[in-house]
Amino acid sequence: MTEQPASSGLHIQTVDAISSIGRDTWDRFAGTANPLVCYDFLEALEASGSVSAQTGWQPCHLTFHLDGRRVGVAPAYLKTHSMGEYVFDWAWADAWQRNGLPYYPKLVIAVPFTPCQGPRLLIEDPARADLAPIQIHQALDRLMEQQAVHSWHLLFPDASDQTLLAQPGTLHRQGCQFHWFNRDFRTFDDFLAQLTSRKRKSIKRERRQVDEQGITFEHWSGDNLPDVVLDDFFLFYNATYLKRGMRPYLSRDFFALLAHRLGEKLRIITAVREDQRIAAALFIKGEKTLFGRYWGCLDDYNHLHFETCYYQGIELAIHEGLSRFDAGAQGEHKLVRGFEPVTTHSWHNVAHPGFRDAVAHFCQEEAEDVAAYHEAALGALPFRQS
Repeated sequence: MTEQPASSGLHIQTVDAISSIGRDTWDRFAGTANPLVCYDFLEALEASGSVSAQTGWQPCHLTFHLDGRRVGVAPAYLKTHSMGEYVFDWAWADAWQRNGLPYYPKLVIAVPFTPCQGPRLLIEDPARADLAPIQIHQALDRLMEQQAVHSWHLLFPDASDQTLLAQPGTLHRQGCQFHWFNRDFRTFDDFLAQLTSRKRKSIKRERRQVDEQGITFEHWSGDNLPDVVLDDFFLFYNATYLKRGMRPYLSRDFFALLAHRLGEKLRIITAVREDQRIAAALFIKGEKTLFGRYWGCLDDYNHLHFETCYYQGIELAIHEGLSRFDAGAQGEHKLVRGFEPVTTHSWHNVAHPGFRDAVAHFCQEEAEDVAAYHEAALGALPFRQS
């Protein structure tokens, strides 16, 4: 833990395990709307060994103190690589290292392996109202020196945090994802009715072809999840990474802990053919948003990925009355299936002044490209004109 903060102004302390803060304190600031930042989710990552110094994700959680009083927390990690972040800075690291300078470790304020927008600065509302963006940036800059790192990175903040971070001259990156929005649909057909005839027929054909392969679907919740279903899901999850020559980030222990702790907020949808589970996808239910996270399949089946990860997820969001379905990063193929472009954000700072200028130029050019891409994506949406 860092030394005690001074009595006035904004100061940040760090702890190397979320258990040092405790569930009651953490969740008092995190709330319950977004389970991806709750104590149970983040502590399961640590308890299962999925995040640790050995995996390159050393917990370094932040506690915010304003005028000597603790007013918030944030999930943070000292990273020795850039994997599992989904805001890619490999080129930055390469430039540093080619010039004989260390890029790692770096401080990352994020939910590991989770490219979903949400709260990151879990600061209580009265204190948030008293803070200006420059205070947040200055406190994080001081933390770089305290932690002996050369950069900090805050990934995928929600709109409230963006307001608290938006400061002229800061390093602000933008990206683009595709989310599905529930406009008071009662059924999947209500959603389809909003699409052009050609796109509506295309989705119906994809779903019909899955059905014609003899594939059906089972829904499981964390509080009623047999071990054999979890075993099959974990096998499919592993296969997704192994097919790409990568090691999976998460362990079976993590998913077991998560199912036990989140209960009905965790859902696994399995695809079944000839009485055998052949694929699965995991979803986490927030107060207003369904988060689609992990998918896997051992063999190839026509349109099965779209059905399991997207159409089943849309039906689940409609059934649960959720307003948004965030199916994760990337995927232009989501666009023609009714997922709309959403701009994502991240904030950064680097200590080296020369490299900082280069990064600022990069961020500006990237933002222009993202804005053009977002505009083009809006024009390609499959919805009928009013």
